Amino acid sequence: MKVRDKIYNKLINVSKPERYIGNEYNIIKKNWQKDSIKVLTAFPDVYEIGMSHLGLKIIYHLLNKEDNIICERVFSPWPDLEKLLRKEGLPIFSLETNRSVDEFDILAFTLQYEMSYTNILTILNLAGLNFYSSQRKEDDPLIIAGGSIVSNIEPVSLFFDFVFIGEVEDCLIDIINRYNSLKNKGLKKKDILKKMSKIPGIYVPSLYDIDYNNQGVIKNIEPVDNSIKDSIKRQVVSDLDQAFYPEKFLVPYMDIVHDRAVVEISRGCTKGCRFCLAGMTYRPTRERKKKTLLKLIENILKNTGYDEVSLTSLSTVDHTQIKELIKDLTAKYEDKKISVSLSSLRLDNFSVQLAKEVQKVRKTGLTFAPEAGTDRLRNVINKGVSEEDLYKAVEAAFKEGWSTIKLYFMIGLPTENRDDLIGIVNMVQTVLKRGKEIKKKANKSMKPIRINVGISTFIPKAATPFQWEAMIDKDKLKEKIYFLRSKLNRKGINFSWNDEDLSRLESIFSRGDRKLTDVIVSAWEKGARFDGWGDFFDYSIWLDAFADNDLDPNFYLRERNMNEILPWNHIDMGLDPEFLKKEYDKALKSKLTPDCRFNRCKGCNICFNLDIDLDVVGNDYNVYKS
Repeated sequence: MKVRDKIYNKLINVSKPERYIGNEYNIIKKNWQKDSIKVLTAFPDVYEIGMSHLGLKIIYHLLNKEDNIICERVFSPWPDLEKLLRKEGLPIFSLETNRSVDEFDILAFTLQYEMSYTNILTILNLAGLNFYSSQRKEDDPLIIAGGSIVSNIEPVSLFFDFVFIGEVEDCLIDIINRYNSLKNKGLKKKDILKKMSKIPGIYVPSLYDIDYNNQGVIKNIEPVDNSIKDSIKRQVVSDLDQAFYPEKFLVPYMDIVHDRAVVEISRGCTKGCRFCLAGMTYRPTRERKKKTLLKLIENILKNTGYDEVSLTSLSTVDHTQIKELIKDLTAKYEDKKISVSLSSLRLDNFSVQLAKEVQKVRKTGLTFAPEAGTDRLRNVINKGVSEEDLYKAVEAAFKEGWSTIKLYFMIGLPTENRDDLIGIVNMVQTVLKRGKEIKKKANKSMKPIRINVGISTFIPKAATPFQWEAMIDKDKLKEKIYFLRSKLNRKGINFSWNDEDLSRLESIFSRGDRKLTDVIVSAWEKGARFDGWGDFFDYSIWLDAFADNDLDPNFYLRERNMNEILPWNHIDMGLDPEFLKKEYDKALKSKLTPDCRFNRCKGCNICFNLDIDLDVVGNDYNVYKS
């Protein structure tokens, strides 16, 4: 009897049972053949978060288009279902055919956020699997992972048999077939992993030894023998226009975070914001052509029935054909009441005019991210926009009828001082004032002006120019938040901020090492679940877990020496280490680095280190060849 058959009638006792019933529109259910390769994709968060993730959609449909591969899904159960499964003595199950994890050949995790790490353990435990790859049985499924945070996978590396570094569309099917071929030859898992490690992009943590000095700093990261590569190079999709993209998205029965047709129009960003992990590690920028995008959008809308299209990328309005694309979409879909949304806006009038064009059907608020309160600090982080740029953009927005503007800032940035915080206050108050002035001159139908201010805490990330920077002290962080709250507590302004302890824990994992693996296990055993959710996060659990393992969390928050061996040194994201050091030095001097996309190469060398085909990427990159 399938797992769900034993529990189906009891799902009425859990919140949102539709998270677990499957059967969504466009679901893919295949007949289980003995010689099929069975892959279970796992997202370590709740259903409505995982179902909104584009990478999971791509993998699910990419694998299922192969006749010899069956791909199904599992998400982290909400605590009420976890409790019910344990009470009934039942394992976690797939949504497609309600099978337990041990019936699959591969369990593949998609990792997007450090604070989901304990949910990995919940899925493994409910599957009856040991947490550590070294302790799992020969006939257990292969446990693998990939995702946007693999630039430093070390805190959870020992949970996985292997991790894929980079973009997987071009090689995932070959990897799955290669593993199946080796397994069918009767090889032991350790021998399979050694052979798999020779595939570009595959990192087998068990094949690398880490040595530490007396201070707990890494002394050596070395392969276990000479046959293992010294570093693992990130893999990229050169020709995004030809890359696989699904056209029959699963349509859930419940609301999810991004419940719309999502179309990735480009990948990568060359703006060079020094705090941004994605902006650094998803280089270079690659685009899908307008013709390709129009066809994709037409098919996705036809196959899903969605009435909204989201054009997504790290810098959507920088697509070289964005104006023409928006014009064509508006002409085709406005009468059908199908709206278009942009995932990111620049601080300029061009972005506002694009937003005006796409929101003819459904108008929502606009979001801008000045990030810092002064031009000086924006130069430090290489944001490349001025205070006046913001004022011009928001004034254009107010004049076009928008009444709600959201502004994103970061605090705790390198070199930040009191003037930078005062700058945030002045900018927000000026935006509110100018909005009210424009409203006064406009017709009376304009809604009251509202400014939503979101404050996040700067977190140093691996593979960025700030990877050596210290995390801000908790007391100083609280002082900064209190100052901003007190100054921005007025009508028309809504203020929100990140939890200080949550930000610090994320920072610990973002630059942590393998010793944190045991801390994560200890915290999970003490009840840590869904740590990214405010209702569940309990920092005291984590402090106890660090104490149990004789580790000081402050060790991971400290400033790093430029010559120190970092936990992720053997993960080659393609960025020249000297480039990162130079960018850090320029940051401390408040010097800008121009966008390399339309200028000469700035020395990150990612196009050369990763063997990018510059002719495929686009003509704008021919300047690199100079």
